[in-house]
Amino acid sequence: MKVLVTGSNGLLGQKITELVLKKYPYITLVATGKGENRNAIKKGYEYRTMDITDLNSLKKVFEAEQPDVVIHTAAMTQVDDCEFKKEECVALNISAVKNIAKLSSISNFRLVHLSTDFIFDGTKKMYKEDEEPNPLSYYGWSKLEAEKAVITNASNYAILRTVLVYGTVSDMSRSNIMLWAYNTLKDGKKAKVVDDQFRTPTLADDLAQGCMLAALANGNDIFNIAGRDFIGIYELVEKIANMYGFEMTNISKVSSFTLNQPAKRPPITGLDISKAQKMLGYIPHSLEEGIRKCIGK
Repeated sequence: MKVLVTGSNGLLGQKITELVLKKYPYITLVATGKGENRNAIKKGYEYRTMDITDLNSLKKVFEAEQPDVVIHTAAMTQVDDCEFKKEECVALNISAVKNIAKLSSISNFRLVHLSTDFIFDGTKKMYKEDEEPNPLSYYGWSKLEAEKAVITNASNYAILRTVLVYGTVSDMSRSNIMLWAYNTLKDGKKAKVVDDQFRTPTLADDLAQGCMLAALANGNDIFNIAGRDFIGIYELVEKIANMYGFEMTNISKVSSFTLNQPAKRPPITGLDISKAQKMLGYIPHSLEEGIRKCIGK
């Protein structure tokens, strides 16, 4: 079996590469990204440069590699940037997905597509896969449109929704909630943390596991792939402080409405993972295990 990963330089992409090399020796892996390979591991797989917004680039790589599965992790995920760079957001999050979905039917590969909790408006504690979407931001809207593009154009697919992904790799293009919280607390910096947003944080290693389980499954479906612990953002920072012996003296509780962020965030978006646990055999780490795996002991 040959698996091709888009966005392989990102946190999730690198975690998928690590997982395949460690646990799936029978899989031929093709990692693709824009620019040079940033993964510290260079052997055991092929790396190809590919621009997902360029249809000719997609066709060239897919025709040459003829993958059995494409795991599409590449996207524009900076929520506020999507409000200001709408054309770029559409190109990356909708048009590229539509082209990959169409090519999946032509080239007969299974498409595993990554989506987000931000397709919901955040009015309830836990969302199942069949809940009605109602995005509050341009980013959320673009990811919902991408889901529709997959369902309409791909003949063999799995859509994976995830939430607040965190983890560590050797070459990080940007930080995440756990690393930010740990470093802020360690350095004793002042910070405002929202006390009205709640999530089920997802360890990138677990999300990589979910991607591979979906890649090897059959049938067209949507799965929530997230952490198993539901927690508020302020409580999350407090948990890290308690785990590592830091003071919360410089951390202030604030309402998300006071931050004046360009993109509106859904307040409560826990994702119910019972379907993925039952149908895929998905087993995530606990939140504390995930934090220690990300930050260290």
